[in-house]
Amino acid sequence: MPFKSVRAPKIPLLLLLVLLVGCTSEVGEECDDVGSTDDCEDGAVCTNEGDGGVCRFLCDDQVQCPAGHSCNGVSGTNLKSCQPDK
Repeated sequence: MPFKSVRAPKIPLLLLLVLLVGCTSEVGEECDDVGSTDDCEDGAVCTNEGDGGVCRFLCDDQVQCPAGHSCNGVSGTNLKSCQPDK
């Protein structure tokens, strides 16, 4: 009986990685769902800024935020994020 080879499906590696990792934004990048932690990397929330949303680090108080940022509430949620001082 001759040996029959089996071919793997032709899915581009990059597409496979995107499916495995998911589509999340890093802190400082734009996001769509203000108030959601699903749009952003772990430890961040989509915060309303200007005309849209931007991923910002979650915080409970000011000491958790870097210089030039304040720990403020995210509209429509009980969450706070480190938002740039204006």
